[in-house]
Amino acid sequence: MSDRPIAFLAALAVIACVLYQLVRPSKLPKVPIVGAKPGEWFALQRARWRNTFDTKTATQTAYDEYRDRACIFPIAGAQTFVQLPLHDAQWLIERPDKDVSVLNGIIDTLQFNHTLMDPKLAHLPAHMSVISGPLTREIGNLIPDLLDEIQFGVDHFWGHDRENYQTVGVFNSMSRIVGQATNRVFIGLPFCRNNALLDAAMAFSLDIPISATLLHFFWQPLRPLVAPLLTLPNRIHTNRAFNILRPEIERRLKEYDGPKTGANDFLQWSIHQAKSLEDPYYGRVDTLAGRVLLNNFTSIHTSSFAITHVILDLASSKQAYIDELREEITSVLAENGGQWTKRTLAAMPKLDSAMRESQRLNSFVITATNRMVANPKGITTPSGLWIPQGTMVCAPSYPVLHDPDLYSDPESFKPFRFADKRTALGEEGESYVQRARQAWTTTSPEYPAFGHGRHACLGRFFASALLKLLLANILLNYDFEIQEKRPENFWFGSNRAPPMKATIRVRRR
Repeated sequence: MSDRPIAFLAALAVIACVLYQLVRPSKLPKVPIVGAKPGEWFALQRARWRNTFDTKTATQTAYDEYRDRACIFPIAGAQTFVQLPLHDAQWLIERPDKDVSVLNGIIDTLQFNHTLMDPKLAHLPAHMSVISGPLTREIGNLIPDLLDEIQFGVDHFWGHDRENYQTVGVFNSMSRIVGQATNRVFIGLPFCRNNALLDAAMAFSLDIPISATLLHFFWQPLRPLVAPLLTLPNRIHTNRAFNILRPEIERRLKEYDGPKTGANDFLQWSIHQAKSLEDPYYGRVDTLAGRVLLNNFTSIHTSSFAITHVILDLASSKQAYIDELREEITSVLAENGGQWTKRTLAAMPKLDSAMRESQRLNSFVITATNRMVANPKGITTPSGLWIPQGTMVCAPSYPVLHDPDLYSDPESFKPFRFADKRTALGEEGESYVQRARQAWTTTSPEYPAFGHGRHACLGRFFASALLKLLLANILLNYDFEIQEKRPENFWFGSNRAPPMKATIRVRRR
């Protein structure tokens, strides 16, 4: 067959796919479409592109105009959501997994059946119990290793010059430091400092969302055909990481002698878990390597975004804020014999508040409590709206975190907003539990930065300890040259990110 007929057939297939997408019947409920104009043809498809090019306005419109009812919130390169009003968020959170599935929603959002070389890692997420179990339990014991890796990384990337200010790329340096510190807990020394492994893991962390977004542009039956090409970088970076990890995993499997032996890290806990399970799949070398790589994806960029945001917020705010944080850090350290411990970190409410406030302002996702309807009969909301199986449903996030009825002066960075609230509650005689609700890792429908409910981010306690330890060490050891204006974040699809190329000027103290 000549090239001309092949090209013609390919063009015909594309046209047929586009036409099908335009005219196929929708299973979505009959509720308003955010971004659609009255009476226009192909309202859903046109609204999807409008919302993509001005997501901030779209998410605010979905919140302001439909406070008391559901709406359809479409964005190109992502699923089409049915967004419920805030007052239904708690109801959604309380739905059992048989009705709405977090896991199915994640698998579809990130297209794990195509973007992971081994989709079973997502469908059998045994690593989640390792995160909620050993990782969270061992945070106190891991702090010395985290501190050592943080100091090593910050010294290397930010330098020792006490005389002159120098320019540093915030995200570039923070992502590397966070990557090293995180992998110190995942796989230990010397692998956490292996540049080739870090390069592969960080590239893989970008491969997943990029390839998933591209795949969402294709009709679902065509995705298996285009996925091998779109996910080629995923396979390349997976293989590079596996080639480095395999010898170490093979060594540990060979030398394994029970749960009380070996390193105190995620890989070793995963090996112990695999030995306790009957399915040999969990103990395969590539399964264990895949778990390490998948956890790099879920942790490095979100944590790197969070620390980048708070540094940019502080470096463009007031010197008085930095001085007050340093005073708290110094005094609490002195009270604890100069030792960094879990208890030391817990005694720094202003540091915790600064992180919580920065994440409020700069939340990564614009929707919360994302679920896929799993019940074959669909679900019915408290207002009587029926939503069919397979539909993505969510609650608002970005506009909630910027709601002036919930947060006074919501567009301003007030690093001690939540610490002051804790103090006020204490003066009013409120219980410790009430005061603790102002802590960074505490979630609610009004603070969904980590999600909420039983499916809230399991790794948030580890991430909180790591990032507060990192920020505290930076503040103690470096001066910032205060900037007049904070570099702006950017929106992409249904997400927001810090300015990747933003720089600040720092000097060793």
